[in-house]
Amino acid sequence: MNSAVDLRLPFAARPLTEHLGAEISGVRLADGVSEEVFRAIYRAWLHYQVLLFPPQELPPDRQVKFARQFGEVQIHVMNQYHADGYPELYRLSNLDENGNPNGRHPDKGTLEWHTDGSWRRVTGQATIIYGEVVAESGGETHFCDMYGAYERLDAAWKARVANLRAVHSLDFSRTRRHGEDPMTDAQRLETPPVDHPVVRTHPDTGRRCLYLGDHAEYIVGMPYAEGRALIEEINALAIHPDLTYEHRWRPGELIVWDNRCLMHRATPYDPSTQRRVVRRCTVLGQVPA
Repeated sequence: MNSAVDLRLPFAARPLTEHLGAEISGVRLADGVSEEVFRAIYRAWLHYQVLLFPPQELPPDRQVKFARQFGEVQIHVMNQYHADGYPELYRLSNLDENGNPNGRHPDKGTLEWHTDGSWRRVTGQATIIYGEVVAESGGETHFCDMYGAYERLDAAWKARVANLRAVHSLDFSRTRRHGEDPMTDAQRLETPPVDHPVVRTHPDTGRRCLYLGDHAEYIVGMPYAEGRALIEEINALAIHPDLTYEHRWRPGELIVWDNRCLMHRATPYDPSTQRRVVRRCTVLGQVPA
């Protein structure tokens, strides 16, 4: 990230780290976002990759309306998570009908580094999360820059991964991370495995980045075990502490990030004692190239 770039923004953008993220001030999302302001938000989003909006009231319908300004909003196949009468919204909650912790983590797959929607042919572009209830301990969200991960590979690694394609499968990642609540047969049929390049070119910036994460199961044309080992090795190589932003949530915050050049994960929390509710929507993007 080049912090010297003049983005000509009609609001304040405070960098969160040297390389990644910015906090946006002066935008009230519930009031609606004009096309002019949205274009500025989009410029800032491409530049910083993660945008944080400070605590504010944001009804579900306004979150969906903001998401639609980015593009078509995904209707997630895991319909048991749909929320608030909007199938575009995906709620992760550990609360029972009385608002108390129920002791069950809603989706353990979120604890692993991944990119939203990589298990679709048309993958995730923006993800927008609103923090309704935040845990006092744990439940953070971490982001890692995949532009930098690719750029820090040496020449031998870049040559090794240049033409590889990985098969991504939601059933694979769901079963091994949250197997106590597997996908239904209908959900599996709707989301067959798809293959994507391990190195993709961002459609807006033209920059190259790694594209893997926890939904990636195996490498096309490679023995399964060998491909699994390679994916795990590359996923580990991709994480650099100085290219990571670790966010500690406050109630009412909203974060929007770029799935095309980031991985993210949640940190663990105790679902028996901590309360955590977030609502998410993911905007569809492109077929990775």
